[in-house]
Amino acid sequence: MARVTNAAASRRRRKKVLKYAKGYFGNKSKLFRYAKEAVQHAWQYAYRDRKKKKGAIRGLWIVRLNAACRNAGITYSRFIEGLKAAQIELDRKILSDIAVRDEAAFNALVKKAQDALKTKAAAPKAKA
Repeated sequence: MARVTNAAASRRRRKKVLKYAKGYFGNKSKLFRYAKEAVQHAWQYAYRDRKKKKGAIRGLWIVRLNAACRNAGITYSRFIEGLKAAQIELDRKILSDIAVRDEAAFNALVKKAQDALKTKAAAPKAKA
């Protein structure tokens, strides 16, 4: 009985990995052993950074909101607290978009938040 090498499938698999590693520096794009490791690391980094990107974008929204809030004469944290008190449920993405594109609408939101904070401060606190 002859030994089975599965050569065609092995060659296809190796060529596929080398195709993914095209453009890598030195041995990482030429030799299967090193290309395989480089491609696996690249995929791990890509997976991780797709998650990190979401947090970075949220951070950008918050920076934009903070700048717009300070121009309107309120801090970011007080603005968010006021929106919650006024029961306005807009996420930071939408708020940031409004702040950048429509200053009048954003100032109206700031006014509502400030009014809600005043009524919240005036209300007597119940003891638990």
